[in-house]
Amino acid sequence: MRQVVLDTETTGIDPLQGHRIIEIGCVEVINRRLTGNHYHQYINPQREVEQEAIEVHGITNQFLADKPIFDDVVQGFVDFISGAQLVIHNAPFDVGFMNHEFKKSRKSPVKTTDEICTVLDTLVLARTMHPGQKNNLDALCKRYGVDNSQRELHGALLDAEILADVYLMMTGGQTSLNLSGNKQNDGGAEVIRRLTSDRKPLKIIHASADELEQHESRLDIVAKEGGSCLWREIQDQKLQG
Repeated sequence: MRQVVLDTETTGIDPLQGHRIIEIGCVEVINRRLTGNHYHQYINPQREVEQEAIEVHGITNQFLADKPIFDDVVQGFVDFISGAQLVIHNAPFDVGFMNHEFKKSRKSPVKTTDEICTVLDTLVLARTMHPGQKNNLDALCKRYGVDNSQRELHGALLDAEILADVYLMMTGGQTSLNLSGNKQNDGGAEVIRRLTSDRKPLKIIHASADELEQHESRLDIVAKEGGSCLWREIQDQKLQG
């Protein structure tokens, strides 16, 4: 499965009032592993960014003045997310802005996100798993021991990277396999570092003939005492299959 964890920053809160996307951040996950591939783009919204929004993400009008407009980047963005399941926290917000940009664009190959992607909303997932609790991204980071110490301001790519860690922890904890770089946070919880595709493959150590013989002897004892030998049941199923 190919998933793209996505976040956006905008000029304000409502596309129906003419607000636009100013930053897109995406990270790729394939078969529950971060691949290291990402998409990151700042965008000139061709309008003013509201001061309240600047206080959230710190992206100023001056900074965006020389950035490309959405029409200039839309094809590359669509190519990156096409065919993936988008993983988004509070998906209606981001998807609403994306659809607004697609429809407004003269060069977009699509008009709505659902033409090319499915969407998983991690806010809905978190509320199902933790009813009655805070489920914003910072709260989830604390709950699952994900390091968000660099998140002084919102940023699309950083938030997408953090959300990827949170999502993997929420749905199976696969990132917890990377134990060598973990540390404790201020609350004593273990902080999970990201898995990336460039880490060295794990070494496979096969059991010796003597160890296999001891294993079989132990299973004989379990069977003699009336215990259930799940290992042998699995092996028998494989042989019968």
